[in-house]
Amino acid sequence: MRTTTAYRAPAPGVPLERAEIVRRDLRPDDLAVAVTHCGVCHSDLHALRDPAGTFPLVPGHEFVGHVSATGSAVRGFAVGDPVAVGNIVDSCGTCDMCAVEQENYCRRFPTLTYGGPDRHDGTLTQGAFAGEYVVRERFAHHRPAHLDPAGVAPLMCAGVTVWEPLRRWGVGPGTRVGVVGLGGLGHLAVKLAAALGADVTAVTTSAAKAADARRLGAQRTLVSADPAAMAAAEGSCDLVLDCVPAPHDLAPLLRLLALDGTLCSLGHLGTTTVETLDLLVGRKSLASAGSGGHRGTQDLLDFAGRHGITADVEVLPSAEVNTALRRLAAGDVRYRFTLDLSDLPAPGTPRGTVG
Repeated sequence: MRTTTAYRAPAPGVPLERAEIVRRDLRPDDLAVAVTHCGVCHSDLHALRDPAGTFPLVPGHEFVGHVSATGSAVRGFAVGDPVAVGNIVDSCGTCDMCAVEQENYCRRFPTLTYGGPDRHDGTLTQGAFAGEYVVRERFAHHRPAHLDPAGVAPLMCAGVTVWEPLRRWGVGPGTRVGVVGLGGLGHLAVKLAAALGADVTAVTTSAAKAADARRLGAQRTLVSADPAAMAAAEGSCDLVLDCVPAPHDLAPLLRLLALDGTLCSLGHLGTTTVETLDLLVGRKSLASAGSGGHRGTQDLLDFAGRHGITADVEVLPSAEVNTALRRLAAGDVRYRFTLDLSDLPAPGTPRGTVG
């Protein structure tokens, strides 16, 4: 068995502690990844606070590093290759979704990077707030080595979550895209939509974010708290990506859509209420999406490499992981925390298991 040092929560709501954990021995199609950077996501906060969750828990599901070992059947990677991994590390491989490389929608449920049952032995996966991760080759991605690895890590969750709808709705020159909320998801949505050639409107609660929105690539900023501005902008967008993580009224956002426009809800995944008339007038659609499949994720990384796109991150040493989580909970980040895991000891191989 392989061991690595990780940050593990022993119970819900308890600060993470440094601990030694076991990784599986490499199967024929496995890679061992020496993790250098891992993003800190709001879903990590939710998992760490979930009283119904399974603990102890190691979070972390958007990470980069390099290949440190390969299984005997691996052909697409070699030791030393730069690599990136997202929030899905296995799927059934046989359903209709897997057949079209949308493993994120696997009918038999994808295995998540942490807290998911391993399809071979039933053990629960542990995440990448750790020095090493073992993953199937199929769920590893080639990372553009010339990009800042700390900024690439959030592309594997926040980035691909906004990328897939941009591709699905054919965003390009002539497309008018609204991006609601300039957080971890939203700032990447603006960057990517602008790089695709779209006309981008950043929709935010604060006029103070206008300069940052322009820097990210938006042509204009629309203040959602200004009723007159929102009324003047009705019908001005073909696609609106709603990246706000809290419950909110969708009606004002639907009014921003032109004929046959689509509002794609990405941030808040809970229950919401929509008046059918808000969809009827203008033949509008309400959609959603989450994460990405293998093909879409590699497509994103390749595009980011060509256009020099990374997330705007604040990098903290992994020893400050609890500080990052506290600040994220308070909204004190612009726009994503990434942990630098170089302060962890190198992975080892123990004589026994770790409790």
